[in-house]
Parts: sequence; structure tokens; C-alpha cells
Amino acid sequence: MSDLLKANLKNLICETLDLEDVSPEDLQDDAPLMNSDLGIDSIDALELVVQVEKQFGIKIENSEEARKALASVASLAEFIESKQR
Repeated sequence: MSDLLKANLKNLICETLDLEDVSPEDLQDDAPLMNSDLGIDSIDALELVVQVEKQFGIKIENSEEARKALASVASLAEFIESKQR
């Protein structure tokens, strides 16, 4: 899994969700994104899905797939790589 992809995702997450007091470097690869101290709610998750789909040219098919993909930065990177093959 690409470190560059994970770094790009961390930037995308911080920019899209306008996370206060959180920089991309603060996000750990395997830390949970949802139900964490980041305060990401369902509206934020939807915004993130839209941006990921636009930026990487993939489609997240349903909420179950989104929930799995958005578990962590690492899981999101894995998901994107699997969709781009």
C-alpha cells in the first residue's frame, strides 16, 4: 500500500472535513476515522465519500462499503487500490 496514497488521503480528510486542530500528520494509518475523537459524523462521511470518488475516479456502491472503507486511512487506501486495479 502506497505511503503517498495514505499521505494524500490524510490531506484530503483534513481539507474536506475542515478538521480544527488536526493536521494530516496527526492522523495515524490504523486509527479509526468514524466513532473517534475526530468527531466525524454521517454528513462528514458523505462529504468524504464524494471527494474520494471525485479525486480517485472510483465508486463507493453503498453505505456498507463506505463504512468498511472509512474505517481508517489504511482501509481507505486499500479500498481505493483495489478499485483501481
